[in-house]
Amino acid sequence: MKPTIKQIALRTIELESLAIAGLANYINEDFEKAVDTISRCKGRVVFSGIGKSAVIAQKIVATFNSTGTPSIFMHAADAIHGDLGIVQQDDIVVIISKSGESPEIKVLVPLIRNFGNTLIAIAGNDQSYLARRSDILLNTTVDQEACPNNLAPTSSTTAQLVMGDALAVCLMEEKGFRSDDFARFHPGGALGKKLYLRVSDLYINNEKPEVTANQSLKEVIMEMTRKRLGVTAVTGDNKELLGIITDGDLRRMLKNDLTINDSITASDIMTKNPKTIQADQLAVEALDLLRKNEITQLAVVDNGVYLGIIHLHDLVKEGII
Repeated sequence: MKPTIKQIALRTIELESLAIAGLANYINEDFEKAVDTISRCKGRVVFSGIGKSAVIAQKIVATFNSTGTPSIFMHAADAIHGDLGIVQQDDIVVIISKSGESPEIKVLVPLIRNFGNTLIAIAGNDQSYLARRSDILLNTTVDQEACPNNLAPTSSTTAQLVMGDALAVCLMEEKGFRSDDFARFHPGGALGKKLYLRVSDLYINNEKPEVTANQSLKEVIMEMTRKRLGVTAVTGDNKELLGIITDGDLRRMLKNDLTINDSITASDIMTKNPKTIQADQLAVEALDLLRKNEITQLAVVDNGVYLGIIHLHDLVKEGII
């Protein structure tokens, strides 16, 4: 009986999961040596490969570059036709191959050896030409490809990719690569904004609703209406934040108090000790506070002095959510 699409998909996932799990057997002294060697490299890491392995090499290069390890891709076929000039004296060369026996690899390996560069192999055959002639071997042998004919690179390329990720993450730890370092290499898009955009970049674009503690209810409502943020801060003589009043506070007051009169002041209805955030904190931290407390605005302060308001809509507009 022919397997269903679901069964085929689940089998593929299972086989590739087993391939990844099997890599644990190859995290050995050679792996540690590879991490140590790359972390001390004064040049770049030149990744090379042929076929599907070349595609995996390009992805690993992208990961290395974005996590603080300068890398470049060199196609194995192009290398022997002029691109070998990419390799400089202080570079480390990593060649990725499942079989380790491809003709292009067999031509490239002795050339790299003659240059004197450290050669790291990521290979699926530890007895291959590439594996036996490398300085360091990272074994990515898999028992079976997910391809039903056990031919198309599937489990093997997944294993190569995961081995590359394991190297990149270990190098990040070795180099003390932090989130602010990551932000320098990812300034664009929502990811970049999460890493570098600060509260001070956003609140200054908003109106600054503010009343004093003894101002009347009417004045509070007028201030909130003019500034259109659904909130106003209540401040003291030195602009210190005493509390805030939200449109929700007004609705609750109207619901519970039928004797509204001119004697009601901001201090009577404000929420004391409101949630605040410092201007120099990351915008994503403001988002975390808003979500955690199920609110839509935060008062921005600097050592207790009121600066302005950051609203959930500001974060939506910037694409952080």
